[in-house]
Amino acid sequence: MIIFSRNTRQVVVYALGVSEINVSNFGFSSGRLLQLFRDGQPHTKAEMAEITGLARSTISLRLDPLIELGLIAPATSATSTGGRPSARLLLNEESYVVAGVDFGATHAVASLADLSGKILVSIETKRQISDGPEVCLRWMIEEIRHLLAGLKIDEDRLLAIGIGVPGPVEHESGKPANPPIMPGWDGFDIPARVNQDLKAKVLVDNDVNVMAVGERHLTYPDVDHLIFLKAATGIGSGIISDGRLQRGFQGTAGDIGHVRVSRGDNIACRCGNYGCLEAVAGSPAVIKNVNDAGLPVRNMSDLVDATKRSKVEAIQAVRQAGRDIGEVLSTCVSLMNPSIIVIGGSMASAGEHLIAGVREAVYSRSMPLASESLSIVQSKAGKEVGIIGASVMAIEYVLDAETIDQLVAK
Repeated sequence: MIIFSRNTRQVVVYALGVSEINVSNFGFSSGRLLQLFRDGQPHTKAEMAEITGLARSTISLRLDPLIELGLIAPATSATSTGGRPSARLLLNEESYVVAGVDFGATHAVASLADLSGKILVSIETKRQISDGPEVCLRWMIEEIRHLLAGLKIDEDRLLAIGIGVPGPVEHESGKPANPPIMPGWDGFDIPARVNQDLKAKVLVDNDVNVMAVGERHLTYPDVDHLIFLKAATGIGSGIISDGRLQRGFQGTAGDIGHVRVSRGDNIACRCGNYGCLEAVAGSPAVIKNVNDAGLPVRNMSDLVDATKRSKVEAIQAVRQAGRDIGEVLSTCVSLMNPSIIVIGGSMASAGEHLIAGVREAVYSRSMPLASESLSIVQSKAGKEVGIIGASVMAIEYVLDAETIDQLVAK
């Protein structure tokens, strides 16, 4: 959406449902001008001149390198009141691609997307994050090259790679910081290693932050206050507040898996503490509780199957995990006042049994004003939420005005 005032020449662009870009009263470089095309609508040079207050000749000067790069392309002809019709121009979302990669504790997914965020192709495999960075990143690099070759796309059209990993990350450097379930990754320079083989920009974030971005982009683009909760081997949350992802001072915002819960006093966590939410309600703990109750289950697939077959032992264990998660989320509701809490991750496959436990705890512990309009729902983005979010993270970098100006300068 573009908002234009003739008096102030103020333009606000909402890009990908992720961020608000105010482009009023600046010098319109090519990169800045491209922001006006991020509403997905075609525009003529005359419209650009009216919006920016620049001369048509200046608009052409700024647009020409974008057209030459293939970022801006002709659309259908606009209606004209006389003479030759005005050529309409549109952001060419197929001009370049980005890669989105989602590393979980026991799986990995790599994908390619166009500049709209549409996933073009992806590949998934069982992969232990504990195999270490060299093994995991070598797989990722090989698969990205394989996907590019399959679509007959040159490597120089891959502009950025977004990566989500299951642990805390210094987002600015792309280095994991003391990740409990990622042995060998602490302080590892992921971008530097990837750039030995692929020259695209590499952006790394915690997997739940990436999922929060993906869920909002795909399902809730108009929601400005959202918490995404991933319940799987680990438990964590991504926070969208005022329409922006909140990483905190050092990138650990939302790491609720290591908040102490009342039921976990004597339960040791792999982080070295006792009573952490992850140790009490993570999938390994739930599977153990079901086995201890006399119902043999080996993994999450067995657990989900048992809940669908209405096995009481499985339902009770999953619902209790939901209550434990809800205990911590009730504090988050008081602090953040979200309008939606989205539950994702492998345990969300247990459906309403987990979410019922979460709702029970959150609604009973939260103040009425904070919870009366609060929705607690299962993720609609599903398994693709991680690669969608990673792709959007990469696209936001690629289409940033500064990045575009760097491309133009080259």
